[in-house]
Amino acid sequence: MLAVSHRIRPASYKATINTVRKSAVRFVSTKPSSDKYKVVVVGGGSGGLSVANQIYDRFKTTGKPLKGSDVAIVDAEEYHYYQPGWTLVGAGLRPKTDFRRQLDSLIPKHIAHIPENVKLFSPKSSSITTETGREISYDVLVVAAGLQINWDGIKGLSGALADPTSGVSSIYSYNTCDKTWDDIESLRSGNAIFTQPAGVIKCAGAPQKIMWMAWDRYRRTNRIDNIKVDFYTGMPTMFSVKKYSEALNILREERGVGGYFQHNLIAIDSANHKATFKKTDGTAVDVDYTLLHATPPMGPLNVLKNSPIVDKAGWVSVNQDTLQHTNPEYSNIFSLGDCSSLPTSKTAAAITAQSPVLTENLFSFMDSGKVNDAKYDGYTSCPLLTGYGQLMLAEFKYGLEPKESFGHLVDQGKSQRIFYHFKKDLFPAAYWNLMVKGKWFGVDGVFRPKF
Repeated sequence: MLAVSHRIRPASYKATINTVRKSAVRFVSTKPSSDKYKVVVVGGGSGGLSVANQIYDRFKTTGKPLKGSDVAIVDAEEYHYYQPGWTLVGAGLRPKTDFRRQLDSLIPKHIAHIPENVKLFSPKSSSITTETGREISYDVLVVAAGLQINWDGIKGLSGALADPTSGVSSIYSYNTCDKTWDDIESLRSGNAIFTQPAGVIKCAGAPQKIMWMAWDRYRRTNRIDNIKVDFYTGMPTMFSVKKYSEALNILREERGVGGYFQHNLIAIDSANHKATFKKTDGTAVDVDYTLLHATPPMGPLNVLKNSPIVDKAGWVSVNQDTLQHTNPEYSNIFSLGDCSSLPTSKTAAAITAQSPVLTENLFSFMDSGKVNDAKYDGYTSCPLLTGYGQLMLAEFKYGLEPKESFGHLVDQGKSQRIFYHFKKDLFPAAYWNLMVKGKWFGVDGVFRPKF
C-alpha cells in the first residue's frame, strides 16, 4: 500500500540533478568497499532498501550470516523520497520535507553503499560497470532500479512546470508537488483539468487521487459551483480493476466531474493556457484550462533499454512467480519493483509482497542452486484518496482480481475514514520505520511469511 521512487524529476531540473550526482560520486563512504560482492542490489529506492535488508536478515537467521562486505547497494542519488507523500503535499496536508531523507542515512553499516550509477550490465561475466568505469562483480544481482518519468514526452510540460504563473503542476516530482497545492488553493474559478497518460505509470491511481482532493477542497470552501473539474485519461476506464473502476465512475458522475477517456495529453501551450489531447482515432483536440495537473508518460530507464537483461518493452525479464530471470543463463539475476516485467501495478505495496518472495528464492538459489517454492501472486494496492477523510482501498492480484485485507469487515469499493488515516498517518510511519529497514512484509505486517 506504498509507492515510492527517488529518481523521477522534471527535465527542467536536470542541471541541479547532474550537480547532485557529481557530488554523490565524491562521497567518501565509511561502508566496506570492494569490487566483488556476494549480492549486489542496483537501486536504493523502496525495493532496493527493503530487499537488501531482508536478504541480510534472512542469512542471519540460518547461522550462516553475511559479512559487511557481502551485500552492496549501488546508487548515486543523494536523497531517497517517499513518493506517496507527494499526494498529501499536493492536497495541503503535509510539508514535502517530511518525505525526503539522505539515502546514505538509510543504508545500515553492514551493507556497503557504492554511490555511483550503473552504466553497463554484463550478465555473462556476472558484473556491472558504473558511470566512472568501475567494474563490480557479483554472485547474485538484484535489479531494483525503478522507472523513469519522461517529462519531455509532453511538449511544453517542463517549461510550464518551471513557470509559477502557468497553472500547471504535477505531484510526480518533489520539486513540483507543493506547486500543486499552491495552484489548487489559489484557483477561484475556471477549468481544472487532471490528466493520466496511456500505458504504464507508477501508482496508476495517483492522477485521480489529487483530482478528488482538489474537488473536495473546492466543495468545502464553496468554490465548486465556479470551478469545472474534468478528468482526461488515456485509459478506457477510471481504473484497471472492474470493481473499483465502476465505483469510481459512479463517484465521478455523482460529483459532476467530466470524464474524457482515451484522451492522451501530448502538448501544453502555457502562454495561452491550452492543452492538446490525442484521441485513439488519431485526431487531436485543444482544451482551455485554468489549472492543469499533468501526469507525464513513464517507461524503463535508458540504461536498461539497451541491456541484455530486459524484454522487448525494456523491463527486466523475470518469472512472475519466482522473480528470477527468465533466461537460464542469467539465473543469478533477480528483479522486483517498477523496473521488472511483473504484470502488476507498479507500487511499493507490490514491493512489500515481492521482497520476501525474492529474498527466499535468492537465499535458496545461493544455498542450493535452485529457487524455493516461494511464489508471488501479483498482490498490489492503491489507496485511492477520494476526499478529506475519505479513501477507497483498492487491493488486487494477478488477473486484476481483488485481494482485499478487510473485505470481510467492510466494502472496500466504498470510501472509509479509517483507510484515509492509513494513508495519511500509518503508511508514512510504517515506511520510514519498517519498510526501508526490511521489516515490513505487506499484508503480513511485521511477520516474515513462511514458504
